[in-house]
Amino acid sequence: MSTTDLVIGGMTCASCAARLERKLSRLDGVTAAVNLATETARVSHPAAVSVADLITVVEHTGYTAALPAPPSASASGEGPGGGEHGPRAGLAGRRLAVSLALAAAVTLPAMVPAARFPGWQWVSLALATPVATWGAWPFHRAAAAGARHRTASMDTLVCVGVAAAYLWSVWQLLPGGRGDSYLEVATGVTALVLLGRYLEARARRQAGAALRALLDLGAKQATVLRDGREVTVPAAALLAGEEFVVRPGEKIAADGVVTAGRSAVDTSLLTGEPVPAEAAPGDPVTGGCVNVGGRLVVRATRVGADTQLAQMARLVTQAQAGKARAQRLADRVSAVFVPAVLLLSALTLAGWLAAGGTAAQALSAAVAVLIIACPCAMGLATPTALLVGTGRGAQLGILIKGPEVLESTRRVDTVLLDKTGTVTAGAMTLAGVLAAPGVADRELLRLAGAVESASEHPVGAAIAAGAGKRLAADGWPAVTGFAALPGRGVGGTVDGHEVLAGSRRWLAAELGIAIPAALAEAADAAEGQGHTVTFVAWDGAAGGVLTVADTVKPGSAAAVRRLRALGLHPVLLTGDNERAARAVAASVGIDEVIAGTAPDGKLDVVRRLQASGRTVAMAGDGVNDAPALAQADLGLAMGTGTDAAIEAGDLTLVGGDLGAVPSAIELSRRTLATIKGNLAWAFCYNLAAVPLAAAGLLNPMVAAAAMGLSSVFVVTNSLRLRRFRVGGPA
Repeated sequence: MSTTDLVIGGMTCASCAARLERKLSRLDGVTAAVNLATETARVSHPAAVSVADLITVVEHTGYTAALPAPPSASASGEGPGGGEHGPRAGLAGRRLAVSLALAAAVTLPAMVPAARFPGWQWVSLALATPVATWGAWPFHRAAAAGARHRTASMDTLVCVGVAAAYLWSVWQLLPGGRGDSYLEVATGVTALVLLGRYLEARARRQAGAALRALLDLGAKQATVLRDGREVTVPAAALLAGEEFVVRPGEKIAADGVVTAGRSAVDTSLLTGEPVPAEAAPGDPVTGGCVNVGGRLVVRATRVGADTQLAQMARLVTQAQAGKARAQRLADRVSAVFVPAVLLLSALTLAGWLAAGGTAAQALSAAVAVLIIACPCAMGLATPTALLVGTGRGAQLGILIKGPEVLESTRRVDTVLLDKTGTVTAGAMTLAGVLAAPGVADRELLRLAGAVESASEHPVGAAIAAGAGKRLAADGWPAVTGFAALPGRGVGGTVDGHEVLAGSRRWLAAELGIAIPAALAEAADAAEGQGHTVTFVAWDGAAGGVLTVADTVKPGSAAAVRRLRALGLHPVLLTGDNERAARAVAASVGIDEVIAGTAPDGKLDVVRRLQASGRTVAMAGDGVNDAPALAQADLGLAMGTGTDAAIEAGDLTLVGGDLGAVPSAIELSRRTLATIKGNLAWAFCYNLAAVPLAAAGLLNPMVAAAAMGLSSVFVVTNSLRLRRFRVGGPA
């Protein structure tokens, strides 16, 4: 199966999207999701169905279709569906301005008798004709196209309403008519519906601003090192493996690894955090981030569509194309809504005439029913909220894979947190130094650092790195005769001393080195906190104790408190030993610990909790977390982790900070609540407004204004998600 995105032109309401979705899905093996707000269709189709076949179906249904423009064009609004820019938008603006001006001139004498003059009705007819024809032409054209394909849409309702009011007025002005005029209805409805669509288009463009900003973050040019010279090329021409220069203030052109230079890099586009990260040789950097310090030379590892920024944009775009379950109900309703409204309008006209009402009263009520019953709000309820919510999430480093994820966040009650790399930093660091009586700390670090510098073990590497930082320029002498004994420790000769570093059992029980009571007590206390202890001795005597720990991330405790505030129960899940796990859990405020879990046992833990009735979210970052992330009701992949974990997750937290977990759940819940609020408004609006219009209690112009404002309300309500703040109210 292949997946193709199409840009759709000509859709005006939810019934258009629903009809197009049905037509595409009738092809063998094809599944389509049509999004009114983004004016796109995401189509899954077999190889036997080509893109040309899909476009043909769209065009035969009465709309236009094209493949998406390159990201740069889309981001600037120049591609299809680009919003209110370009020649078509300029024509729409002129059409609106002329229609509003002429509608005001027609409405004034119709509503204010003092403004009338001899022959005013014929002047009104002359002014109304351009509005009812040229001004309303988009509605007439779309309605005619629908009629050719035996379909009806919102444009059909507006077209019939405007034409009925205009033709009725012309007939009344002819000899033999009573002189009753509804020209103000024909012009007012046209102008107000055009105004509503204009405001809606502007609001929808604001809704997509976050994604366009994300797409526009990429660098446009790169300064590449070729044959020893700096050559400026378009960023798209940069090749993987090439080295390029990033000067202060410039954007990094592609994902890569720093090969020369040191600087601070603004990574806020990934993490949402304003604090720059230090970059030195060997450190990875991400395309789109800004170099705010010194000159860097970077070797490109991922370019073009493979960069993390491009993948983020792709994930956000895919999420915005989906539909929540509630929206699918709205689509089914809107599919039959327009034909039902046409029937109801005809029944309203007949009912008023049968009840003894005047023809003018019957026409007014029938036109009001046609105009008020717009299903646009139903069609925009979900996509606009998704558009804003996922875009805002991308700005905060939270990638939501689709609307079904939003449904999952509402039901979750338990959050499994992987310890290493999620709650903790996932990197061993030197946590404590305690020298034996009569030994200086610097001497202990100098000898231990020297012998451990030759070790490949993670604990040894952490000791060497920590000792090096504390000794600074002093450093340590070379080690000779180095030997590593797996499970015991390491040894070597440093400055004429026979230095040993390893476990207490090796030094005390096997080699018979006496351990002072103070060192033993310190080691016991450190092990009780979950630290790894290394004893150091030289020349047959204990020299001190070094403790190494995987430090807790600074924001982990606050993140756990926020999870509890959301009504969630956090559980620490780890393959580490019970003592170490409970020490970490206690430091961040977690009560329940599941320790000693084998790499393939996390999946079993998720299944066991689900079988006990819990709805489980899982946050992890490793390859061994991927099965559990996929099994969980909600998978939260830390973006600093492996590709396997990110692929298996439902939400990706780009920055790797645990604080993003409650933020992601909170944003998802807020987005879902906005969708439900939009749909509730859309349904209630139509349920209340249509009977009022049929009863003659709504003037057609009031109905037109209300219809437009209903769609604007839904989009504006969705725009509130742009104000979402981490840990604060939206």
